[in-house]
Amino acid sequence: MKKDKLTNFFEKFIQKESFFQNKKILQGNFIPDEIKHRDKQIELIAEILAPLLKKDLPSNIFVYGKTGTGKTVTIKYVCNKISEISKEQKIPLEIIYLNCKLKKIADTEYRLIAQLARLFGKAIPSTGLPTEEVYQIFFDALEKSKKTVLLILDEIDQIVKKTGDELLYNLLRINYELKNSQIAIIGISNNIGFSNELDPRVKSSLNEEEVVFSPYNAIQIQDILKERAKLAFKENILEEGVIAKCAAYAAREHGDARRAIELLRVSGEIAERKNQKTVKIENIDDAEEKVEKDRFLDLIKNQPKQFQIILYSIFIINEKKKGEIYTGELYNLYKEISSKLGFRPLTQRRVSDIIVELDMLGIINGKVTSKGRYGRTREISLSTPSTLDLKIKAILEEDLDLGSKNEFF
Repeated sequence: MKKDKLTNFFEKFIQKESFFQNKKILQGNFIPDEIKHRDKQIELIAEILAPLLKKDLPSNIFVYGKTGTGKTVTIKYVCNKISEISKEQKIPLEIIYLNCKLKKIADTEYRLIAQLARLFGKAIPSTGLPTEEVYQIFFDALEKSKKTVLLILDEIDQIVKKTGDELLYNLLRINYELKNSQIAIIGISNNIGFSNELDPRVKSSLNEEEVVFSPYNAIQIQDILKERAKLAFKENILEEGVIAKCAAYAAREHGDARRAIELLRVSGEIAERKNQKTVKIENIDDAEEKVEKDRFLDLIKNQPKQFQIILYSIFIINEKKKGEIYTGELYNLYKEISSKLGFRPLTQRRVSDIIVELDMLGIINGKVTSKGRYGRTREISLSTPSTLDLKIKAILEEDLDLGSKNEFF
C-alpha cells in the first residue's frame, strides 16, 4: 500500500536526529538542581519557612519581581527541599501551588477554594454551591487533615484585582478557626506595590515578610543559558554568539531569563525545521518574532472578561473605520456589548483606567489629546501585529462565548 505524503513526513521525522538531548530543560516548568544568582533570596525564604519543619507556623511571604526574575522557580526549589525533608521526617506538611491566572481552576474565588477542597478529597461542582458553603467544606477538610498547609498563590495580584481582597482576608482568618491544622501563604506577584493596595484590615492580618527579586543582567542570563544549554542540547549544536544574543535580547526586556530560555528553545526548533546542522545567530531573530506573537496571544487570553470586552469593542470599531478611536464611541459600544453579554458595565472612569492598563501592556496605544473647550479625550489605536488580528478576535470571541458571526459586526 502506497504511503501518503504526511505518513512519509512523520516517519522521516522519527528517524531524524534531534538537536536536543533533553528539551524539558528549556521549558518554563523545569526546576534545575541549582538556582543561579539567587542565593540571597533562597537563604531568606529558607529561613522564613524553616519553622514548618518543627510544625510551627511561619510568617506569610510576598514575593515580588518582574516576569522572568526567578520568583516561581526559586519558591518551588526551596519548597521541594522542605517537602523532601518533611516526608523523611514524617512531618504532616502539605505544600500546594496554584496559579491564579489558570482559567477554570483558580481564577475566581469560588474556583480557587473549590480546587483546594478537591485537593483534600472533596467533590465540588464547578458551579452551583454558595461560596460560603465551599469555604466551609474546605475548612472542615483542612481541620480533619491535621496538617500544616503552605499555600503558594502565583500571580496573586490577578485574582485580587478580579475578585477583591475578601479572598485573602478569608484565607488569613482560617487559622483563628482551626485547632488541629494551620495554613501559611506565599503570594507571588509582578507588581511590587501590590500589598500597599490591599484593604487595611487585610494588610494588618498578613504578618508578611517581603522578598524582592531584581532583574538579571546580561552576564547572569548568559550564565543561566550556558548551564541549561549544556544539558538541553547535544554537543557543538549552538554556534558561537547564539547564547550571547539570546541574553542580550532578554536583558533588553528587563532581565527576563524565562524569555531568554524560550528564545533559545524556539531557535533550536526553527533550526531543526530548516534542516540546518547547527543553531545560528539568525535563527534568534525568527524566534524573537514568533515568541513576541505568542506573548500577545497569551496576554490577551489571560485578561479578565471586562478587559476582553473593551479590547473586543476596539477591534470592532477598528474594523468598521480606519483612523483613531475615541474614548466616547468606545464606551458606548462597550456598554452595549457588556449588557448583551450579561455583564454590568463599568463606569467610564474605570474603562479609562483599563485603557491605560492595556496601553501599558503594549496591546493598544492610547494618546491623550485636547479638544479645546470640549475637554480632553484619548485617541486609541491597536498596537498588536496586524497579522494576529484574526487570531486575537477568535480568542476574544471564544472567551466571551460569542460566535464567529455576531450582531456587532
